[in-house]
Amino acid sequence: MMPAKTYQPTIIRTERGLTISGTRITLYDIMDYLKAQYPQKLICEKLGLNHNQISSALAYIETHSVELEAEYQQCLQTAVEIRQYWEERNREQFAKIAAMPPKPNQEALRAKLQAWKMRIECRGEAFGR
Repeated sequence: MMPAKTYQPTIIRTERGLTISGTRITLYDIMDYLKAQYPQKLICEKLGLNHNQISSALAYIETHSVELEAEYQQCLQTAVEIRQYWEERNREQFAKIAAMPPKPNQEALRAKLQAWKMRIECRGEAFGR
């Protein structure tokens, strides 16, 4: 009887960048959490990874830190450019929507929404955002 092969998670390059094989999780996703100082266990829970996958990813990040940091910075820059593009493209539409008068009979809903927004803003200030 032949011994069963053990599956070794590896890092592969896809159109999304360096990815944990068998997932859609990129090393840049993991680096986001590492930069935010998340512990390894929480990263596993948030991204649905097992111990072998996260260990493989962290080892790859450590081994290729210089090249990976350059790619990560490029990904962050691309994300900023994409966000700016869509903000600019939708600015006019958002302005039209904001200028529209409120619909009748939605005063209670608007008050609830404003209270919710204030609660979020206060929570963000408490965390220094």
